[in-house]
Amino acid sequence: MSAFLLSIALVLMAGIAAGLIRVAIGPSPSDRMMAAQLMGTSGIGVILLLAPVLAVPALIDVALIFSLLAAVAVTAFTRRRLANDGD
Repeated sequence: MSAFLLSIALVLMAGIAAGLIRVAIGPSPSDRMMAAQLMGTSGIGVILLLAPVLAVPALIDVALIFSLLAAVAVTAFTRRRLANDGD
């Protein structure tokens, strides 16, 4: 079972690498933010998959904190965009 979870984690890490390319050459800030969100979501998935493989239940808490930080990042990005559109 752990080999299966590790292979799924590897696929998610390939998605993170693809997202990193989009962050670097994204045509607009919104595209870059969406790619960063994809990378964050995939990273959370990797952490959740590694928790049972490594037998470290604290990784679930780490994934929860990362998901909360991702929500704050999107909120800050949209607030900044709304404030700049009014100028």
